[in-house]
Amino acid sequence: MKPKLTWQIPLMASALLLASGCSDAKPLAGSASSIQPSQSASLSESPSAKPASAKPSASTGASASPEPTASGKPTAQPTAKPTAKPTAKPSAKPTAKPTAKPTAKPPEKPTAKPSASAKPDAVTTIAKPSELAVWVNKSRKLPADYVPSDLTEPKVRFSFSEKLEKRKMRKTAAAALEELFAAADKDGVKLYAVSGYRSYKTQTSLFNAYVKRDGEAAASRYSARPGMSEHQTGLAMDVSCKEVNYLLEESFGETAEGKWLAKHAPDYGFIIRYPKGTEKITGYQYEPWHIRYLGKELARKVAGQGVTLDEYFGQSVPVNAP
Repeated sequence: MKPKLTWQIPLMASALLLASGCSDAKPLAGSASSIQPSQSASLSESPSAKPASAKPSASTGASASPEPTASGKPTAQPTAKPTAKPTAKPSAKPTAKPTAKPTAKPPEKPTAKPSASAKPDAVTTIAKPSELAVWVNKSRKLPADYVPSDLTEPKVRFSFSEKLEKRKMRKTAAAALEELFAAADKDGVKLYAVSGYRSYKTQTSLFNAYVKRDGEAAASRYSARPGMSEHQTGLAMDVSCKEVNYLLEESFGETAEGKWLAKHAPDYGFIIRYPKGTEKITGYQYEPWHIRYLGKELARKVAGQGVTLDEYFGQSVPVNAP
């Protein structure tokens, strides 16, 4: 039994030293020094357990190191990722384009034709030369090839006996001239027809002869250029009397025949085309002998207003081109 006691005493002594807190105590010689550290005391951490590093918290952004559990692993990983990406993109593209294109174009430029007050050098060729109310002057000319289709010779007194084109008029105008002469005869007034229709060619020759004799400026006051003469319409007639030797002179207007004609011509559809004092409007000097057929209704309207045919049709600027 003795040998048993001898190895127990050193073991007890070592236990007492450990219990007294001596950190530097060494095992006694011959003691049981083969005991490993892991068998004498437990460590605070398992060597195989490394602390898990925590990711930043989604809510605070701070770093935290969770305490290790008994197993050596962290109790929890960060619980939340960022909750959401931005939830909305721009909500919509512009929802509407301009609702409508302009509904109307700029108003159109004025469509009216040039008025009768056009400058003298703005000459218009008449589109309907056969109309009874055709309006001819220095700014409105007849086509060069226009020849009335119904020319005839009125049964009236003439100042010449030759069978010339100037004896003719359009049929309606010729009939009206016969009535006029017959009415004058009843009143004791003897009228003579001097010059009616003239072709474009005849008017060209006549105007050129006057220009050669008197010069262009003077000739243009009493003679029309080709195409601008009412005689080409077949609706005009120059009238005279014996008292002035059947000539076409201003003095005819002072004769009994001239006065009667001026007064009664509208009753038969004629007007004095170039009245006294109207040269700045008509472009021609006074011609008491030149009568123009318009028909009774229009002739009475023009004469009743005391205006020229140019003024009646809206001429507001003198037609005074040479």
